[in-house]
Amino acid sequence: GRDVMALRGIGVIDAVGISKKASPPLVKSGEARRIPFADDTFDFMFAGDGALENSPRPADFAADFAAEIFRTLKPEGFAAFHVKANDTYSYNSFVDLFNFCCNVVKVNDILEFDSSMPHIREIVVKKVRHAIDSESNSNGKCSVPEYKKKQVRNAEALIEEEPLKPWITLKRNVKNIKYLSSMVDISFKDRYVYIDVGARSYGSSIGSWFRKQYPKQNKTFHVYAIEADKTFHQEYGTKKGVTLLPYAAWVRNESLVFEINRDPGEKKVQGKGRGMGRIQPLKSSGGFDGGELEKISGFDFAEWLKNTVSENDFVVMKMDVEGTEFDLIPRLFETGAICLVDEIFLECHYNRWQRCCPGQRSPKYEKTYDQCLQLFTSLRQSGVLVHQWF
Repeated sequence: GRDVMALRGIGVIDAVGISKKASPPLVKSGEARRIPFADDTFDFMFAGDGALENSPRPADFAADFAAEIFRTLKPEGFAAFHVKANDTYSYNSFVDLFNFCCNVVKVNDILEFDSSMPHIREIVVKKVRHAIDSESNSNGKCSVPEYKKKQVRNAEALIEEEPLKPWITLKRNVKNIKYLSSMVDISFKDRYVYIDVGARSYGSSIGSWFRKQYPKQNKTFHVYAIEADKTFHQEYGTKKGVTLLPYAAWVRNESLVFEINRDPGEKKVQGKGRGMGRIQPLKSSGGFDGGELEKISGFDFAEWLKNTVSENDFVVMKMDVEGTEFDLIPRLFETGAICLVDEIFLECHYNRWQRCCPGQRSPKYEKTYDQCLQLFTSLRQSGVLVHQWF
């Protein structure tokens, strides 16, 4: 109520506050995502004291909050926010929430505001008379914004020379990774999503790495596990916050076959999954030779991504798809879906040196390390924060 008292003290006699707990006559019971006033009520609105960053974050909180500001603010009215958006990523994430309705008219940094918020950013927006239609590109392509490209320049260096012992070098490289969420504030996002493409078992990377090690800034992520191998499906039924997509990520919706073609010395372990190898459309499966084949369903991963997440979500992706990355990544660019992903952990499959057999390369993959390096480099040059995974 102190902000309300201050406003009334300077002559804004009809100022009123909103809080979960009412304190009549200054504060009315309500929430930021459900403001208890009619449309076009206010000439001026204010939110501060870290309320946005520190409030509980149910799904769609940020989008609901921005929509409520738009609904209750009069046309050409102003809304001011005090937030901890001190880096360009968090600032743009916050501003993006209001792109559909408002223009930024003022940004001001305030130092030594108080002990709880020693550095705050004051952002003032003005409501336009009608909602702004988001620009659409008929060819589906997109351009990664400059503030995201800046984070790529801060990422760890790529391993340019092919490792002689990739099973050691790439695994050790994980310690060098500069996670996006360790470099920027991710508070001002609508939802938090982790997509594991080629998830295998829950413990393979979701349970053992993402949920235990990825820095989440106390945000709750919903997990999508994309895994076509039926061996792993049953265990996902008991995992909370995880949605299983029991299909293969592909460039279109169609039936596929995948090949199980092990490296020399690789043994088949009962109950541990077969390890999906290369996939091809069913009608083209004559190109496989010597491996076990199984029919599976593939889906257009890029279109699914566009229908599942938005630019206001924070999206982390891990991709381990046995060589299909050379099909999926170009498709993400072609459709513009690549701009929906904030961070990618990509295992690129090539004819690597074998641990079992010195001097021999893997016969499973035709791509070279240079082609993998080119894929990583092209992603980063396009502004996509990608890390070499193992």
